[in-house]
Amino acid sequence: MSLDNTNGKLVRMANQIATFFKSQPEAERVQGVATHINKFWEPRMRKAFFELIEQGDAGFDPIVISAAAIIKRPGGPAQPSEASEHIDPAMLEAGFSD
Repeated sequence: MSLDNTNGKLVRMANQIATFFKSQPEAERVQGVATHINKFWEPRMRKAFFELIEQGDAGFDPIVISAAAIIKRPGGPAQPSEASEHIDPAMLEAGFSD
């Protein structure tokens, strides 16, 4: 699948999170990825994430794909971190995660 720059960065960021959690016990990896994305990715990022997951073959690490089942879909009940912390989309364009 061909990804635009922003979607490619989302895939890379998710895979970087999975790479970090590979150093954790296997039983904690999927939950760790989901928890991180739920806490730190704003709803627009998670919306784009689910669009990529549903399209298939975006290049996500298998841990990320497994974590998708427990990542909050946008539009559900807001968590405090979602209401108070927002990630500026310009940070993605600027390569914030590099």
